[in-house]
Amino acid sequence: MSSRRSGGTPRITDEQIIELISKLQQLLPELRNRRSNKASASKVLQETCNYVRSLHKEVDDLSDRLSQLLSTIDDNSPQASIIRSLID
Repeated sequence: MSSRRSGGTPRITDEQIIELISKLQQLLPELRNRRSNKASASKVLQETCNYVRSLHKEVDDLSDRLSQLLSTIDDNSPQASIIRSLID
C-alpha cells in the first residue's frame, strides 16, 4: 500500500499539524486557560470532541426552550415570527 495520496492532494506536514493543534487548543475554553501551554494532540482532539458535543447539546436545549416559548404565544405575533426565524 502506497503512502502517497491520490488525486494530487498535497501532503500536510508535521509542522502544519502542530500549528493547527496549537490553534485548536486556543479555541477550547478547557485548555486555553491552563498554566501549561502544551497539551498533547490527543488531549486537544479529545477536548475538541467534548466541546463540540456540549455545544450541540446547548443548541438542542435552546431550540427546545424556543419551541416551548413559541407554543405559549400567539402564532401571529411579532414575537412568534422572531422565534420561528431563530428555530429555522
